Amino acid sequence: MKARRYLIGAAMALLCSSTTYAHYPMMVCSAKEQLIRCNVGFSDGSKAVGKPVKLYDYDENLIVKKKADKFSRAEFVMPEGEFYIQFDSGHEFPVEVDYGEL
Repeated sequence: MKARRYLIGAAMALLCSSTTYAHYPMMVCSAKEQLIRCNVGFSDGSKAVGKPVKLYDYDENLIVKKKADKFSRAEFVMPEGEFYIQFDSGHEFPVEVDYGEL
């Protein structure tokens, strides 16, 4: 009888448990002439529609903040000087792209 209860309990635990998959923020940016285009999303392939993408100078002053559009993109006009772009999805470490990587 104890063995049967144990088996039923183990089966219930397996049925009720779920696997959690981590997904990480991703960002790819490119520049063409004076336009910077960043595609943002997650490692599981999901989009980041409406998530903020920010452009900072090297003194950590916010220059521009955009929200990812329905295609999970954010576009910026190329600023003067040194800068970096940050995508912070809010639940993992933010992703940053430096101007030198464009």
